[in-house]
Amino acid sequence: MSPSTKLQRLLTTTLSLATLLPSFAADWPNWRGPNQDGSTTAKNLPAKFSKSEAVKWAVSVPGMSASCPVIVGDKVFLTAPVASEQKLVGLCYDANSGKELWRKAISDGLRWDDRSNMANPSPSADSERVVFLFSNAQLAAYSHSGDELWKRDLTQSHGAFGTQWTYGSSPLLDNGKLYLQVLQRNETFEFQGFPKGTPGKDMASYILAIDPATGKDLWKVTRPSDAVSESLEAFSSPVITTHEGKRTLLIVGGDCITGHDADTGKELWRSPSWNSEKIAHWRLVPSVTAGGGFALACAPKKNPVYGFKLSSQGLTEPAWTSDSKEVSSDVSTPLFYEGSFYVLDSDRKAISRIEPATGKVIWRGELPSRAKLEASPTAADGKIYCMNFWGEVFVVKAAGDQFELLHTADMGDGSKPSGNDQSVRASIGIAQDSLFIRTQDKLYRIGN
Repeated sequence: MSPSTKLQRLLTTTLSLATLLPSFAADWPNWRGPNQDGSTTAKNLPAKFSKSEAVKWAVSVPGMSASCPVIVGDKVFLTAPVASEQKLVGLCYDANSGKELWRKAISDGLRWDDRSNMANPSPSADSERVVFLFSNAQLAAYSHSGDELWKRDLTQSHGAFGTQWTYGSSPLLDNGKLYLQVLQRNETFEFQGFPKGTPGKDMASYILAIDPATGKDLWKVTRPSDAVSESLEAFSSPVITTHEGKRTLLIVGGDCITGHDADTGKELWRSPSWNSEKIAHWRLVPSVTAGGGFALACAPKKNPVYGFKLSSQGLTEPAWTSDSKEVSSDVSTPLFYEGSFYVLDSDRKAISRIEPATGKVIWRGELPSRAKLEASPTAADGKIYCMNFWGEVFVVKAAGDQFELLHTADMGDGSKPSGNDQSVRASIGIAQDSLFIRTQDKLYRIGN
């Protein structure tokens, strides 16, 4: 074989592999995307769109929840409540056409309170399976073709989740493990007529690693906290990041943030409590966001955002603390994108671009939103996408030294919910150079 022929074959093989690689990078396998920070490398995303412009497809969903669309390969996964049947279902759609491919009724039930429903945790998927978790501790794994791989009732082994409001933490498939976080009250109680926790079971907060192939526990690590009452509870989700070659599991709630060895769950570092007064109602919602060598944790109720070094060990003070009047988030999880953190203030309807190492505010802008925003921002292709309770989407330019609003699109059904179970709270998924937007009654695929 001549050198030129060898070179030609090598180039052909390289180009063939290059066409295959983006298919993995194009996935959105969990609620915060492939990097677990709300961002991806997708390109050619629309800056302007509407319910009739740049719509590849739109499909009705059987019920609304805060569960985000998860996209792997040519499949879109979602959870939903079916109110007429009092069922909680896992759904699979064709990513190319929007056609519903299968629907699995995984559990009976609907809601425990008027603010949410038990289909709020987002799915997590890899190339082999998708995992669905519901707030009543029902956990199940399916193949992409809809075959049940295993199913568990976690109340039998670990007890019912002991959170006052409906449990909403999402599972995470990462590097051959399935991670669950349960930060809960340390005793059983009753709220709005529903018992919380299981008498006789250990009510300590914990992190659980499960073998995704079998559904069996790999390890369970207690996650202690000196918080009290509702402040022990968190609706955040586990996040894993790589820093200096080490995979670190980040957990926030119970008035502090902790870093753990992702292989064993061993605690490596933790922050002091940011609730020195032991206020009892500081439940926590935003997950950790990591990037640029730092982890961001948001204290609740219009309190500060804290930056921590990912190289921390032992008891760790924050590297910086935000001015809570300028940068705060009670619900939305921050975004890390192209070297900056972006913090969406749900109550003030404002978004801030933050320098990771110092917490310096590069810019801050107010969104022209007519409703509260609780969905977390996502980003790609130089654009940040935020959505409010009514289904209004705001497109913000990510780069530059000043806030710039590029577009506003009303994708909702016309209803004007103000905080109940009918509010749009699902973050926008980004995959295959498209936006996947879940509103009150629809799932849209938007793309150029």
